[in-house]
Amino acid sequence: MSALKFKLTLEAKPSDKKISYADKIFLIGSCFTENIGTKLQSHLFETKENPHGILFNPVSVRNALEDCISNKKYTESDLFLLNDVWNSWHHHSRFSGITKAEALEKINNSIGEAHQFLKSANHLIITLGSAWLYTLNENAPQCKGMIVANNHKAPSNWFTKKLMQPAELIEDLKTVVAKLKAFNPQLQVIFTISPVRHLREGLIENNRSKAVLIHAVHELISTALDVFYFPAYEYVIDDLRDYRFYAEDLVHPNFAASHYVWDKLVETYMSPETQLIMKQVAELQLAINHKPFYGASSAHLKFMHACIGKTQSLMAQYPNLPLQNHLQFFSNQVGK
Repeated sequence: MSALKFKLTLEAKPSDKKISYADKIFLIGSCFTENIGTKLQSHLFETKENPHGILFNPVSVRNALEDCISNKKYTESDLFLLNDVWNSWHHHSRFSGITKAEALEKINNSIGEAHQFLKSANHLIITLGSAWLYTLNENAPQCKGMIVANNHKAPSNWFTKKLMQPAELIEDLKTVVAKLKAFNPQLQVIFTISPVRHLREGLIENNRSKAVLIHAVHELISTALDVFYFPAYEYVIDDLRDYRFYAEDLVHPNFAASHYVWDKLVETYMSPETQLIMKQVAELQLAINHKPFYGASSAHLKFMHACIGKTQSLMAQYPNLPLQNHLQFFSNQVGK
């Protein structure tokens, strides 16, 4: 008699295209992008994420990538004043400034750094959040017809909402992938769909949006080379499939869900050797954050000496690992 099954499990499928510590990883898209980016950074991978800030819709993601490819220089004419702050319709509010100069410095420095990073990156992870687009209408004082990345708390009657159509999105994705490949032929693109629910649109509208994104991405992957799909959305919605894996807002995946998706990403894209390095790096990160009760005790000093040995061993085997600060920290602890 077969055992009863109480859930479906989506197994990770190891990819032939691995991510290693020798690689550079560019991430762009929704807030879920930053969640994955934080985990990569905590394991000391070389990353660059969201040079325009958090972006939800595919058009804004495309615009940001094209800015990075062309190394666009924003000028004062690209900014607008609202609520005593200068903003860009193509950027998250973290790039806004009290003065034009402040905003432009943040915007252009970020694009310049992203341009150089993207030119030599090995992997690009694009997380799409919503297919709903917000366009400035005749009530807005300027830029009528522009699709915005962030509303910057502008009046709601400045915007017209529409759902991006699958055929339109497929062509947009094909165009930007072609530009990316021309700019950096070695780049491998990984698409994900954010499991974050966009409840401000409504549950039905959120599902319509996710359906457009999933269909378009899979249509693209079926014809494009070195373009892949990582099922972050399915791991949360279909595998975990339980509100206990969401935060109190019932919108954002909680720590357990994010960690589950992270583990699946590691299983998919990291080789056993890379996973072993990650484990050792994580141990050193924990050691740095450890707060001893008695810093001068022989037990703590012995622990710090062991950490020095592990750090030096990793640095000798993998010179590209940025462990100099770790070594300095442990050495300072023992008075070297």
